[in-house]
Parts: sequence; C-alpha cells; structure tokens
Amino acid sequence: MPSELQEVTWHPVHVIGRDRPSRFLVVCDHATNRIPPDVANGTLGVSDADMGRHIAYDVGAAGVSVRLAEQLNAPAVLSNFSRLVIDPNRGEDDPTLVMRLYDGTIVPANRHVDHHEVERRLRLCYRPYHAAIAELAMQHPDAVIVSIHSFTPQLRGRNERPWHVGFLHAEDTRLSDALANLLRADPKWCVGLNVPYTGKLQGDTIDKHAIQHVRQNTLIEIRNDLIADEVGQLEWADRFAQLLPKALEVAEIYGA
Repeated sequence: MPSELQEVTWHPVHVIGRDRPSRFLVVCDHATNRIPPDVANGTLGVSDADMGRHIAYDVGAAGVSVRLAEQLNAPAVLSNFSRLVIDPNRGEDDPTLVMRLYDGTIVPANRHVDHHEVERRLRLCYRPYHAAIAELAMQHPDAVIVSIHSFTPQLRGRNERPWHVGFLHAEDTRLSDALANLLRADPKWCVGLNVPYTGKLQGDTIDKHAIQHVRQNTLIEIRNDLIADEVGQLEWADRFAQLLPKALEVAEIYGA
C-alpha cells in the first residue's frame, strides 16, 4: 500500500484526485488487506502469511492505480478493506461476497457469518466504496472506467498461469480489445482476454458502474510478481498511461 494511503482513523474508501479533469476513472477493488476495527475486532483469524497473499488483496494493484491516475491526471477510488471482509467486486447477492474458504485457507471469522453481519459489512464497507465510484463517474459525461487488479501466478494445486496481463470485459469489448492489441505489439508479453477470470459477472464493479451506464471500460489484471515492488508498479503504471489514451482513441473510432 502506498504511504500516501496510510491513515490513523479508518475509512472504507480512499478518493484521490477528486477534481482531476481526465475522463478516465481508475478504480481498485482489492487495494488493501486491512481489516476494519469494527469487523471481528480487527482480525479474521487468518495468519499474517495468508493475509499477505492474494486471497486478502491484489498485491501491487494499489500502487499501480495511484500512479496511473496521477499520470492520466485522473481521479482514483480505492477500497480500504480486505476482500476477505467483503468483496466489492461482487454483486450484493453473490454467494462469494463473503468467502469462508479461499485458495485452501479457511477464514475463521467468516465461517458463521449470517445475513445480518453481511448486511452490516455492506453498509460499513461495500456501499460507501461504490457510492464513491458512482459520484466520481457522474462528474464526467463520458467517463471511462479502468479497474486495476492483480492475479497470482499459480493457485495452490493448479497449473501455472502463463499470462503477464489479462484484459477482462463483458458485453463491451472495445477498450479491452484495443489495449490487448497494443500490448501484443511487444512480443515479450503474454496477453489474454477474459483470463485468468471472466469479465462477465453480474453486479461486479464494471457491470455496476460501466455496463449499466454504457460507459467505456476495461478491467486490467496484472500478474502480481510483476508489480510486487515500487519499480514494477511504476513501470506498469507508465506503460498503461501511454497505452490507454491510444486504445481509447482506437476503441471510439473503430469499436462496435
């Protein structure tokens, strides 16, 4: 987590550069592994080692998001709670909204969570985060939502993932396709579409803030070993700061 996002009093969301003029809006659903003090007394009973893994947050994604937004002169919205508390990249009725088991790790504080506790976490964390995105997106009539994520090179007991970057999309493929084509111009990168996950998830962040409002969008998944340190985060932020305006131009000229 970048040092500029540290705070004494916990808040569910960070908004950076609220008044920046770019039509791009950078969002980071899984920016931190922080457990709010009002959730299970600030601990989910998960080891420090597991809280440092991808199961708790998207390693490196916050650093890329902050620096990408700076270079685009765009606002950024970052969550300030672990995906293990509640996953903001899910619909409110999604069965994986609160995970009890993730990549082989049991989450003790989630094992007996009932609908009252889920509703409380929605009010405490999830809804303020999405309200902030909705507010920022409304500031520009042609807002473009860019969601930054990272993925682990290998899940436990699974095959290694060959991609360096994946671009996820639902019905609107324009910006993702254009970005993928531009990045593939450099043969050293293994680039995929809708990998390692599908971008078609009803109620997720892109669906909620882009698809339902007919906004240009893409979800960028970067393999987390590439952005585990500040050097990698700066490198990929700079790369996408150069590619995104070019891709948007292509998407709007030639896109369906």
